[in-house]
Amino acid sequence: MNMVSKNPFLNCENSKLPLGFEVPDTSMFGMLKITAKNQPESLAYEYFGTKCTYANLVKRIEKISGAYYALGVRKGDIVTIIMPNTPEAVISIYALNRIGAVANILHPLSAQEEIKNHINRVASKVLLCVDISTEKISEIIDETPVKKVIVASAGDSMPFVMKTLYALKCIKNFKYDKEDKRYISWSSFSEKSGSVAEYNSKGDENKEVAVILHSGGTTGTPKDIMLSNYNFNAFGIQAVLTLRDVKSGDKILAILPIFHGFGLGVCVHVSFCFGACSVLIPQFNASKFASILKKYKPTMLFGVPTLYDALLKAKGAEKIDFSFLKYAVSGGDTLPEKLEKSVNDFFAAHNSNVKICEGYGMTEGLAALSLSVGNNYKSRTIGKPLIGTEMCIVEPGTINVLPAGEDGELCVSGPTVMIGYRNNPIETENALRVHSDGKVWLHTGDMAAIDGDGFVHYKLRIKRMMITSGFNVYPTQIESVVEELGFVEKCVVVSVPHQYKKEVAKAYIVLKNGKEKSDKTKEEIREYCKKKLMHYSVPYIYEFVDILPKTAYNKIDFMKLQKESEMEVVS
Repeated sequence: MNMVSKNPFLNCENSKLPLGFEVPDTSMFGMLKITAKNQPESLAYEYFGTKCTYANLVKRIEKISGAYYALGVRKGDIVTIIMPNTPEAVISIYALNRIGAVANILHPLSAQEEIKNHINRVASKVLLCVDISTEKISEIIDETPVKKVIVASAGDSMPFVMKTLYALKCIKNFKYDKEDKRYISWSSFSEKSGSVAEYNSKGDENKEVAVILHSGGTTGTPKDIMLSNYNFNAFGIQAVLTLRDVKSGDKILAILPIFHGFGLGVCVHVSFCFGACSVLIPQFNASKFASILKKYKPTMLFGVPTLYDALLKAKGAEKIDFSFLKYAVSGGDTLPEKLEKSVNDFFAAHNSNVKICEGYGMTEGLAALSLSVGNNYKSRTIGKPLIGTEMCIVEPGTINVLPAGEDGELCVSGPTVMIGYRNNPIETENALRVHSDGKVWLHTGDMAAIDGDGFVHYKLRIKRMMITSGFNVYPTQIESVVEELGFVEKCVVVSVPHQYKKEVAKAYIVLKNGKEKSDKTKEEIREYCKKKLMHYSVPYIYEFVDILPKTAYNKIDFMKLQKESEMEVVS
């Protein structure tokens, strides 16, 4: 293949501009076309051995945009996508973007009622659904405005033999009325494609909503996050200018799901801006992780901390030469110090000089907002803001900026900050506030501090901080201390209501195999905490668990543990 190493988006850099770069005046699809024109024969994605070049990807997107148009989808219409990381999902997102429609992306494992509520909130008439979710859709479709359901399979783009085996394995999951004309298979849908002109968005049009993703925000209630072409394309340029040595031929392992900003923003759109190959993985399987790494040799790994924990435990990973790796980035959750050291030691022992980089981001800011990498690398920090993004620390509940070194709420201003929450002006106003400098700042709900050198030190979610007898107690600090004990696998700390102290710390602890779940072990942990923590930070309650609950994004579900603990009142 004819590989082109020079990335055209490097030319967007311009120190004379406010952001330090120019955002191309085009859509997400327009950005992809620029890459395709520059390197048409480079691989855009790979899926279980099925490969697609940039030139062919553009053709497929054009065809599928015609199919959506033939189905009645027009500019501004919201199409809901309930798919894992498959070519059909990625192609659909860009096909909808090509005609000015909006992709509303949901988790395939969302509960039935949750799917119904999401669809009704955005009034989707067309739905792209993975086959294994059809039973849930069939139960609620009559309570929604949906007129057409395109049924796709994770096996549709697999090689023939693999596709056949997948179909036989999953046929029992295709539970919908085949006589119902509202349902159409992906293959039949694709065949109905017609010609449709591209919507060439310009100027302010690129700041209109292009994608809707979902989050509990800072309050835990469901919110529909509106993101624009400008958001995605600005992030693409930021990534290109930050990781300058990424080029055509590099591979990003797209394990992070596309219904999350980290997955769609980094593993798909940024990959296309790099001119790299996105290796689409529809479902993470820890037992196959080593074989995936060995087969694809991705030059970039992006994942939550649990992904790197799985890497260390993956059978066969110890036999892999990791010299192919350029970057390993952790985000989405706090990276424990012990895990950071273990991963770095593992890479060093397997022929790689890569150090795991910790980043910070949130869906309201699309994806990554800061990254500890290159000249901005500093262990135990989330680095410095990406080029064009600003961060400050304010006194919680205010817009009063605090000096360097002081803890407060982290606020972000920059080109990737969301448009707002759809049809939720009150929450939008709470999240996006104008400061005294006249700029709009996203209030993240996270505690952090910025040191004298400009490095950002993440602390915790503001809602995770607890107050015991008037003292601030930080769960992450307690968790780090407990996890120093060699027999502790993982620790999560939440608050429990206390009759006199207001609230106290409760530690949920996963022990390593062989350690006894006994009062003696609890006392051993308590005594260690007394040596390492202020007396008011020592956990009041200790509970051993076999596993910790996870969210849909494979993060520790702190909220679930917190709700359970709120049922207890101690004295």
